[in-house]
Amino acid sequence: MFEQLTQLVQQYGGDAVVNNSAVPNEHNEAVVKEAGNSIFEGLQKIASEGGAEQLAGLFNGSTPIDSSNPVVQQITQQLTGSLGEKFGLSSADSSGVASNMIPQVLNSLVNKAKDPNDSSFQISDIINSISGNSGQASGIMDTISKYGMQFGLDQNADGKVDIADAVAITQSKGGISGLLGKLFGK
Repeated sequence: MFEQLTQLVQQYGGDAVVNNSAVPNEHNEAVVKEAGNSIFEGLQKIASEGGAEQLAGLFNGSTPIDSSNPVVQQITQQLTGSLGEKFGLSSADSSGVASNMIPQVLNSLVNKAKDPNDSSFQISDIINSISGNSGQASGIMDTISKYGMQFGLDQNADGKVDIADAVAITQSKGGISGLLGKLFGK
């Protein structure tokens, strides 16, 4: 999972790092690597500190993935501090790099994990990877499922919300607009 995350960070690192005059070119690769490490470690920290609801909100789309999201805020703060400490970037420059890159990478990660046609990321693999133990992973997945159940998304009545339910909704309820209507109560 870390390798795929690193690829996403490299993909979005162009504007935030490579094309940024505040980041010396000799540090571009190391700054991109640090961003990947910060995202992974930040998600691990949130999972280890009992942030199941925050992670569930991130992965099920119930909270926007922008600067108002607590997960984005925590990882952005961590990366900002790290860039200043390790590469001597000013606070404003570090914050600019982090706040440009973190929401983009997390949005892409979540969208890829939710896309049934993209097997590069699976939500369960991501959760298992960041949680480090099955108890935490199970708790996070249970929280994601619980919120899905509250929205009435358990289409096959198996007691959990998973990809089979998403397929059932999109096939029987008007495609993706039907799925979004279910989520937003329309």
